[in-house]
Amino acid sequence: MSKHGRILVAMSGGVDSSVAAVMLHEQGYEVIGLTMKTWDYASSGGSSKETGCCSLDSINDARSLAVAYGFPHYILDIRDEFGGFVIDNFVDEYMAGRTPNPCVLCNTHIKWEALLKRADKLDCEFIATGHYANIRKQEDNGRYVISKGKDENKDQSYVLWGVSQENLARTRFPLGSFSKPAIRQMALDMGQHELANKSESYEICFVPDNDYRSFLRHKVEDLDTKVGGGNFTLTDGTVVGKHQGYPFYTIGQRKGLGIALGKPMFVTKIEPATNTVVLGTEEELQKKEAWVRNLNLIKYENINLPLKAVTKIRYKDAGAESSIVQMGEYMKVEFDHNVSGIAPGQSAVFYEGNDLLGGGFLM
Repeated sequence: MSKHGRILVAMSGGVDSSVAAVMLHEQGYEVIGLTMKTWDYASSGGSSKETGCCSLDSINDARSLAVAYGFPHYILDIRDEFGGFVIDNFVDEYMAGRTPNPCVLCNTHIKWEALLKRADKLDCEFIATGHYANIRKQEDNGRYVISKGKDENKDQSYVLWGVSQENLARTRFPLGSFSKPAIRQMALDMGQHELANKSESYEICFVPDNDYRSFLRHKVEDLDTKVGGGNFTLTDGTVVGKHQGYPFYTIGQRKGLGIALGKPMFVTKIEPATNTVVLGTEEELQKKEAWVRNLNLIKYENINLPLKAVTKIRYKDAGAESSIVQMGEYMKVEFDHNVSGIAPGQSAVFYEGNDLLGGGFLM
């Protein structure tokens, strides 16, 4: 009988999840490793060598570590679920003129659900991942709260806002109180030198060439014919040029527009119905208010009165002071100062200190 019970650990083959698994093993948990196969590289239209968490090398690395430490390891094929939800949503969002957040959807609807379903079959009380975040149960309201990881440079709480209370109750984040350098050192101390020096990928896992435009062309038949040749306009409707197709642009984009207007111009609006991309100045890109849909609240059950919070509108955003309040099924965000580049489809995530209040998708 193990000291802490049985726990299913998501193992990508990278240094973070590998060290997390060994850490829990050494703490006395009965660890079972699980690597999820989420996509077929050949179907993504990529041209370079297969890399990342779903490659054969990564799966073998995870299995080898499990064998070395004497705990079981399984591979779970969730390509159908992943492709039917995350990838389809990714394409649909761009075609709707929005900028998708696939990692959030994958965590919320695919990885956590797949992990817990398999955990139940394997009689595992808990699941664990290698995310840099912390979790605790509040005494006053009994809710499970995610807070930022110790390493500000690696904190991943932003992509976890969609995880439900039910799922958080069974989740462990072993790396939350450690820095990335400390985790790499642990891997070295384990004798896992190759693992410790593994490079990190910041690409979308199913777009390993980091070229989402080519990916869209691969997924949408005759895309260039359908959307090419639309108008660049100014805010007042003045046509100033032709673009390659509205799905190939995002709010706030400045580089790669292929147009010179004598001063810096940014994408301020995308209009799919007319295949129009609106350009404006940096001042026109700034807003002081945002609306957020598909809410999932973490720390409190609801926020019916205005609450001061720091709102992040993208993963590497430092966050902006704001006031938030629920308006039915939406959250209204009023920023203390103008913010730039509010992109529909991206996540807006709310913080109270280091605690994650919740989040949703920008409208």
